Amino acid sequence: MDLKGKKIGIAFCGSFCTFDKVFGEIEQLAKDGAEIYPIFSDAAKSIESRFGKPEEFLKRAEEISGHKPIMKIAEAEPIGPKSYLDILAIIPCTGNTAAKLANGITDTPVLMAAKAHLRNNKPLVIFISTNDGLGMNMKNIGLLLNTKNIYFVPFGQDDAQKKPNSLVAHCEKIRPALEMALEGKQLQPLLGS
Repeated sequence: MDLKGKKIGIAFCGSFCTFDKVFGEIEQLAKDGAEIYPIFSDAAKSIESRFGKPEEFLKRAEEISGHKPIMKIAEAEPIGPKSYLDILAIIPCTGNTAAKLANGITDTPVLMAAKAHLRNNKPLVIFISTNDGLGMNMKNIGLLLNTKNIYFVPFGQDDAQKKPNSLVAHCEKIRPALEMALEGKQLQPLLGS
């Protein structure tokens, strides 16, 4: 499926180590004609890390998309009634956000965007990036895998020796995962290195 002309919400959470690669993929989607709508979690819009400053991430998202990022719960809620997105992707989705999503908690702009978008029976794609994916968060990932209209970018262990519970999605699979989700299908194989 061609993503040209598709309205794609990209919701950023605080797994900053993935931002550089993720931004590259999103930039390519925009160059190829997708319309990008950035959304930032409270952590993503405010925490400075060794991977960069939030102001830089916000600026880059706006430059790529041409849209001011959604940064408040009240700004994300209209995604539901206006139904303007074709697909929403949480890229990256931290373990904290996955746990809250699996349990119906909507206390950040990203979670409100997800809730609002899912009410329209449209696809939500998750790019998991968490140090406890094979630990305490596995039950939440399992719940999300079995939830209607939720799809995952294929993922695997990012450092099985030093961080055996850590999972991260594969950046190069973002586009095919979005394309398949728009067809109501999960990109396979889901697991791999």
